[in-house]
Amino acid sequence: MPQKKLTLIALILMIFSSVYGFANMPRSFYLMGYAAIPWYFFVALFFFIPYAFMISEYGAAFRKEKGGILAWMDKSVGGGFAFIGTFMWYASYAVWMVSVSSSLWLILSYAFYGQDQTSTWSLFGLSSVQTLGVLGIILVIIVTAIGSRGLGNISKVATVGGIATAFLNVVLILGGLIVYLKNGHLAQPIQNIAHSFTVSPMPEYQSILGMLAFLTFALFSFGGLEAIGTLADEIKNPEKNFPKGILIAAVVVALGYALGILACGAFTNWGEILHSDKVHMGNVAYIVLNNLGYQLGISFGADQSTAVILGNWMARYVGASMFISLVSAFFILSYSPLRTLIEGSPKGIWPEKLCRMNKNDMPANAMWAQAVLVIILIAFVSFGGQNASQFFRVLILMTNVAMSIPYVFLSVAYIFFKKKQLAGEFGKSFMVFKTQRTATIFAVIVTLIIAFANFFAIIEPIVQHDKGGIFQSVAMVCGPILFGIVGYVVYSLHQKRQANR
Repeated sequence: MPQKKLTLIALILMIFSSVYGFANMPRSFYLMGYAAIPWYFFVALFFFIPYAFMISEYGAAFRKEKGGILAWMDKSVGGGFAFIGTFMWYASYAVWMVSVSSSLWLILSYAFYGQDQTSTWSLFGLSSVQTLGVLGIILVIIVTAIGSRGLGNISKVATVGGIATAFLNVVLILGGLIVYLKNGHLAQPIQNIAHSFTVSPMPEYQSILGMLAFLTFALFSFGGLEAIGTLADEIKNPEKNFPKGILIAAVVVALGYALGILACGAFTNWGEILHSDKVHMGNVAYIVLNNLGYQLGISFGADQSTAVILGNWMARYVGASMFISLVSAFFILSYSPLRTLIEGSPKGIWPEKLCRMNKNDMPANAMWAQAVLVIILIAFVSFGGQNASQFFRVLILMTNVAMSIPYVFLSVAYIFFKKKQLAGEFGKSFMVFKTQRTATIFAVIVTLIIAFANFFAIIEPIVQHDKGGIFQSVAMVCGPILFGIVGYVVYSLHQKRQANR
């Protein structure tokens, strides 16, 4: 019986659900206001579309290969390049675990109290930031202990959390529209279109350097494209429908982000709500949704106390939805990237004990080794002397930079992939870029955008002369460099062992 093919609409919905993220909109509004919107369309045009086409060609050409992106780059460039790039891809998830293991408690605070109370938390006389670090370490130990025994029904929890989080997007946009219609004006006014859509209300992001630093956040908002790499062969009439689906999805995602950011401005005045030392990237989504609940109450004639209660319950809903989603994602990502790295790596590159699966078919030894690494990173960041705002800023920026760097490896490898594909090595069943020149031009554009975005994001804290700016920049640089060196050393040692046999 022939396998049922995906429709164009199904493809667009799959891309949208894997890329579009709720938290990106309030964070973008906090950093750039309405000026974030043009950047999303820029990234959609010059990064999302060409990069999605590249990933799709990879997936179609290597649909029978195991090892995912490692196999793609290995076949295109070579083993060393592929291993280092894949190791850095894996490392980005380790950094993600560091970020989530601590920021998760802020989400739990909103789920219980409707507001951020983590600044008052203290264990054993430690500061609030250090306390969050200790709680993060405990979480890593618990997740590893449970995850190494099998995931069980975690996927069902992930589905529930995913549905709840997806509904947040509807609440944000629909709520903003209702408040706008009731009030008849935007809370964050657009007095001059040219100014409002190009200049950030945050002083740090009003310079050219600051705006370019925001490019990293926009890139991260389009993350998750690897998930569609194997879909090219699963859609009806792929040569025609797949590129069309990518183009439509890019427009839909960019418009979705634009509507979400506009919705934030419909009920949130940046100067009154977000211009505060207590607001940072770790809690801005909850503050914005809390304000939405409050403004909805006021719009419908509720008294002050009732509106405050409604706002707190809205924040609780955000916290509960994202807590469920992130906990389940934490369990899955504590083993999935690690397992991909282990199974896709050359045989013998890792100690046999590290690769051994337990009775539940889980790489338990490797998971515990990973836990030790993540715990060390959590301790380094949380005991680095930063206040809560800087702490969450560092964690999120580390994640953005670390997760985007492997894109460089894939886009560079694509140039070599296309040369071999056109020579007939991988077949030509699905090609969007049909000439080497076109493929190279778009690969270079994607590579430069990622490289420049990360460069400006890294140097921005130093140039702005913020307290702790050097620490932030060093933290962003050290993660990718460290894991790149480790990947190189591991592969080199493996090569020497193979040569001596």
